[in-house]
Amino acid sequence: MSESISKKEARGLSPAALLVAGAFFMEFLDGTVIATALPDMGKTFGVEAVDLNIGISAYLITLAVLIPASGWIADRFGARRVFTLALAIFTLASVLCGLATSVETFVTMRIFQGMGGALMVPVGRLAVLRTTPKHKLISAIATLTWPALVAPIIGPPLGGFITSYADWRWIFFINLPIGLIAILLSLRIIPDIREPERRPFDLTGFLATAVAMVSLVCAMEALGGERVQSGLTLTLALLVVGGLTLFYALRHFRRARWPMIRLDALAVPTFRVTMYGGSLFRSSISSVPFLLPLLFQVGFGMDPFHAGSLVLAVFVGNLTIKPATTPLIRWLGFRRLLLINGALNVLALLACALLTPQTPVWVTLLILYLGGVFRSVQFTGISTLAFADVPSSQMSYANTLFSTATQLAIGLGITLGAIGIRIGEKVSDWLALSAIPGVSFRLAFVFIALICLVGMFDTFRLTREAGSSVSQKKGS
Repeated sequence: MSESISKKEARGLSPAALLVAGAFFMEFLDGTVIATALPDMGKTFGVEAVDLNIGISAYLITLAVLIPASGWIADRFGARRVFTLALAIFTLASVLCGLATSVETFVTMRIFQGMGGALMVPVGRLAVLRTTPKHKLISAIATLTWPALVAPIIGPPLGGFITSYADWRWIFFINLPIGLIAILLSLRIIPDIREPERRPFDLTGFLATAVAMVSLVCAMEALGGERVQSGLTLTLALLVVGGLTLFYALRHFRRARWPMIRLDALAVPTFRVTMYGGSLFRSSISSVPFLLPLLFQVGFGMDPFHAGSLVLAVFVGNLTIKPATTPLIRWLGFRRLLLINGALNVLALLACALLTPQTPVWVTLLILYLGGVFRSVQFTGISTLAFADVPSSQMSYANTLFSTATQLAIGLGITLGAIGIRIGEKVSDWLALSAIPGVSFRLAFVFIALICLVGMFDTFRLTREAGSSVSQKKGS
């Protein structure tokens, strides 16, 4: 009897998880796909390509501001209604981005699109988490995490292909049929879950979090830019403002009767580890799609198509290991898996630092493929463990907190990659290694590997039974 129930539950979960994953992919892809289309978009709008970076920044900042409020919105109006509305906003904004005739219109529509994306990701994840039995959580999270791994890898080459053989506007127009189908499916598939208790909106917490997130994201964007020295004072000011308001927001959340985000889930050891050490891991892997194209194109002098083709090996690694991720977690348990695979992930990053223009193509592809395998397993393991022991009553708050931390970690990843390159430049000048092709980018991978290694130390705090309700692996 229990076997038949499990199969029934799995069949009930699959459509919702697949729909949410598809929506995630559309949202994550739009965050990266326009990078290679910026020069053509600049010609259309009559501006320099670099001036269009504000379109990417505006999108990320909108996500950062609205994600913390997503939990309250879902609890008040219901996950089905909010997720469907988010899909509608995102789809309409995509079409309007494609129809834009000026930079101002484009940026406005990107902000509108960010509003849909900010609700789509956390609310969709919450709908799946709330309706998934613990023993099916690994498969559900594995389904939800692949867009975050795959989209940054295939986004730039896909954007380049569409721009080269069609028109940059089709980057946004292709979301229309996908979005319409997703909206219809959402009305049928997404469960209409909501909190029975109608809690008031925490305006103080929202404003404090908004100021903190905007300040920190803008500071990260500035630190990752090429002209950081000229705006160092402003960057430091943003970091100070962001840090102080974040401290105030956390203090407020602990004391308020109806906080926008409850921090109770941080008392759960497994969730706490994935928030601290796990955030460092997410930051380190977020820098890989940023560093690899630079290493191949700027460091080794490859053309964009050749470089993009090599980077796709990471995507292949992400994809092929997915079926084996759940058995691996059940066999090893979370603690052992995250320690072993985390060490392999660090070694894969260090291996990227050993690449040269003379490295055989098959060796390069193997290193990138294995790197994709290890980062996929680690990402799924951490994301699953985060919610493994969180009580259902705290799931909404934990999901909002996790989504907010993830958004900051992604922004921090690009910053760490840029800082790693600058450190590489300084070290290569100091050691007289500047003549070595791509040396600054290769040293940046060493820097990122060390960040990943530091994040691993938090894993030692896990017990052998950590997440056993999900992994079904008991300590011995």
